[in-house]
Amino acid sequence: MQQFQILIVEDEQSLAQTIALNLQLENYKTMLAVSGNQALDIFRLNANAINLVLLDVMLPEINGFDLCKQFKKIDPSIPIIFLTAKNQISDKIEGLKLGADDYITKPFDLEELLLRVSNLIKRTQKETPAIFNFNNCSINFETFEIKDIHGASSTLSKREIGLLKLLTEHENKVISRDEIIEKLWDVNENASSRTIDNYILNFRKYFEANPKEPVHFHSIRGVGYKFIG
Repeated sequence: MQQFQILIVEDEQSLAQTIALNLQLENYKTMLAVSGNQALDIFRLNANAINLVLLDVMLPEINGFDLCKQFKKIDPSIPIIFLTAKNQISDKIEGLKLGADDYITKPFDLEELLLRVSNLIKRTQKETPAIFNFNNCSINFETFEIKDIHGASSTLSKREIGLLKLLTEHENKVISRDEIIEKLWDVNENASSRTIDNYILNFRKYFEANPKEPVHFHSIRGVGYKFIG
């Protein structure tokens, strides 16, 4: 079962921790930020991994409305729910105009919040098609079969397919080595960047017209990897 990552931006720490605990009990992963600058730093570093943001309006340093603008610049599709003590209609309208998906005023019922989070994630998360096609190549995520650039078929390992899925789901975005290892390896396995490098080299042999000058599978030195369709 996929674990969705939720960023909670709330300067009232006891409330933030209560929300986080309840989300974790529903099998969500959580990140916490208690100020505008901290939230922006976390989002910039983890935009590829965050599936939804719970965002307070009244925050130190940068308010929630301005943060919403910044988040949407980085990832226009990120779902955002405002959490705020403000209940004026004008505030709700401003939040929704900025691209927020929902607006909950404090105090709120935790069950209602969890339901809204669940519904919004179901509505906004894209299902990965079983077969991904690009440049006369194809990847079948169910059968683990690929068709390479020469038209030949091969069957890859579960981990190779997992890496291909992670990269193609985040097309044009850099995926860090740490995120890849966290998602594809167990904590007690001895994963290394070298292993991932070897997978990327194999992908280039399968899918690139010239593996030495890759068009689709890129290594970003010191950061991670990126797929361009």
